This record gives sequence, structure tokens and C-alpha cells, in this order.
Amino acid sequence: MKLVNIHKQTALLLFFLIGFQAAQAQVWTMQQCIDTAQVHNRNLQMSRNNIAIGEQKAMEAKANLIPKVSVNADYKYFTNLPYQLMPLSTFNPAAPEGQFKEAQFGVPHNINVNLQLAMSLYNPQVYGAIRSTEIASELAVLQCQKTEEQIYFEISNLYYNAQILNHQFVFVDSNLINATRLLKNIQMLNEQLLAKGTDVSRVKLQVAQLTTQKSSISSKYEQVLNALKFAMGISIKQNLQIESNIQYQNSNEYTLSSTIDIRIVKTQNRLLSSELSTLNKSRFLPSLNLIGMYGTTGFGYNGLTNSFLNFYPISFAGTQLTYPLFNGTVTQRKINQKKYEFQNSELQYGLITEQNNMQVENAKLQRMVAKNSVETTTEQIELAKTIYEQTTLQQKQGTASLTDILLADNALREAQQVYLSAVIEYLKADLELKKLTGNISTIK
Repeated sequence: MKLVNIHKQTALLLFFLIGFQAAQAQVWTMQQCIDTAQVHNRNLQMSRNNIAIGEQKAMEAKANLIPKVSVNADYKYFTNLPYQLMPLSTFNPAAPEGQFKEAQFGVPHNINVNLQLAMSLYNPQVYGAIRSTEIASELAVLQCQKTEEQIYFEISNLYYNAQILNHQFVFVDSNLINATRLLKNIQMLNEQLLAKGTDVSRVKLQVAQLTTQKSSISSKYEQVLNALKFAMGISIKQNLQIESNIQYQNSNEYTLSSTIDIRIVKTQNRLLSSELSTLNKSRFLPSLNLIGMYGTTGFGYNGLTNSFLNFYPISFAGTQLTYPLFNGTVTQRKINQKKYEFQNSELQYGLITEQNNMQVENAKLQRMVAKNSVETTTEQIELAKTIYEQTTLQQKQGTASLTDILLADNALREAQQVYLSAVIEYLKADLELKKLTGNISTIK
């Protein structure tokens, strides 16, 4: 029984290790990278916190309409009681008019405790602040969407760069294999005195160059993957593998819609308009508040013959009307500032709209050029491969020189590089066009 259990535990351990290795070697699609960034990217988390902050500010503005209740208490001990001038006729009816006598009133100990209520019935500044904070909340949502768009754009670019570097690595590795095979043939011919020593050195140099290039591409590939992990918000030490096949599509057409930047400028325009309206109303409209108080006042005396501390109730309720007459033109200066800010916002809207239209046309042209280049270089690669294979065969037959082989090899590598550059240019232009036409604003 123990032996069976040991076998079961061993099988489970092996299953776990195999499953763990499979998980470690899991290939991440671009969408999986974007979905991971949705959860772990810190910039996106901060943008969502800004949305929550905007919601709290809106609630704070509305809270100004809720009654405010406060408790106030104070104690005063008068070392010198306040004086008041009293007419002498108060003490002596026969005293002449116009003569006064000073007198001290009150007791040394004074205690006040009260409960105060204040409620805004109408205040143009409060209602204006509520409207402004609601628009500011919409602006925070748009800023979060812009952050999502930037993350999508950044991760897509990094993913494309990683795929291109991966293909470059494959090309260089294939070229290195061909160069190594060529080096062996040249060394064999050199031993048979059919090839020069300089021919061997030239091929060795080519092998060394390809080896260095392969190492450089491998290092760049790791750097791009680290940048991709950082953008996703995951640990740099986590194993990450991407899809090697480039999803190349040449028929994407996008419907032009409002971009995030244009929507942000529109919302900022609405916010400035709301603030300007609030300032104009606060100049001419009064504010009305409901006020009330209930409390007690205590008077105390600690004399030798008589000591006391007596409390007396006090309460009132009423309304308070405040109308601004003149505040030193401060409000007018603020209004003038907002007018200029509003004009700048309208100018910015027109500028961004025209700039976006220009960039859309440029992206379409760039994508079309890249598309044609991809189709052309694909044919060139096949042709360069055929020429290289034929030249290698001719060299074995003695009808082609080493220089012919090296030239064919260089032509093949150049065609491969041009092809990869054209593909990455197409993918980036397509991504840029997707962003400029407003089709990248949400991450699915």
C-alpha cells in the first residue's frame, strides 16, 4: 500500500512539474498582454483613482446643500469687567442732562455653550460648483480612457518590436547556419589547395559578424520583453513568450469617429463655460441661508460673601440674505481670465481637429507605402533565396567564386531586413491610423 502511495505521489509530482513548465512556457497573445495591463498597470490604476476622486469631489459639492450643525463653547474670565457710560439721570433724576457716569457690568465668569444650524437655501456658487464637478468627473473618465489608449498603443508597439526582433533572430540564425556550412566547404577546398587562405578568412569574418549580430538581437529582444513586462505591470523575472507569427492584415479600414483628445477638449470647453457662468451669476444673485441657534449662557461670581454660577437659555431662528455689492473687481478679473481660457480652448479644439485630419491622411499614405513595400520585398526574399542557392551550387561546381556567394548572401540579408522594416512600418502605421480614427479608445 505504501509503495502504491509513493507511486501516486511521484506521478502527481511529475504531473505538477510538467504542468508548471507548460505554464512557464505559455505563449502570451497581444490581447492577453493588454488584459493583464488592465489589471496591473499602475498608471491605469492611478487614472481609476482619479475617477473616484472626481466622484468624491462631486459628492462634496452636493454636500454643501446639506444642513451644517456645529457645537460651540467658550469660557471667559474677566480680570477687568467692561465699562459702560450711563447717564447720571439713571442714578439721580435731578442730575443735569449730558452728564454720564462710568459703570462696570457683568460678572467675572462667562460661559457660552450653543448648538448652531446653517443651511443654504439658495447659493449660485454652490450650484455652479455642483455642475462644474460633474463635468470634471466626466473629464477624469476621459483621461482614464486616454491612459488605456496609451497603454494599448505602447504594448502593441512593444509586442510588434518583439515579434520583429524574433524574426530577425530567425533570419540571422538561418544565415549563420549557411555561413558555417560555407566555411566548412571553403576550408575543405583550402586543404585541397582549391581555395585561398584569404577566402577562408573572409568567410570566418562573415560568421563572426553574424554571431555578433545574433547576440545583439537576442539582447535587444530581452530588453523589449522587459519593457513589455513593465508596461503590463508584472514582474521582470516572470517568464514571457510571445507569438512568433505576425498577424499581418492589409485590408483594415476604420470608420472615422471622435478621438479621445477631441472629446477631452470638448469637455474642458464645457467646464470653462460652466465656471464662467457661475462667476457671472455670483456677481448679481444673492445667497440665502437658513440659520438657527440653541444654547445657554452662564454667569458666575466667586465673591467672599456671595458665590454663584447661573445658566440662562438662549435660542433663535432666522434667515440670512447676502448680496454682493462690490469686491474690488476681483470677480470681474476672474471672469476676464475665464474668457481668455475659453477662447484658447476653442482654438485648441480647431487646432487638434485639423491636426488629426492631417495625421490621418499621412498615416493612410504611410500604410499604403508600407503595404506595397511588404508585397515587393516578399518577392525579393524568395528571389534572393533562389539566387543564393543557385550560386552555392555553382560554387561547388566551380563556376561561381566566393565573392559571388558573399554578394548573394548579402543580397538575401538585405532583402530580409527590408522586409522586416516594411512589416513593422505597416503595423505601426495601421496602429496609428486606428488611434487617429478613434477606434482604439477602449480595450476589450
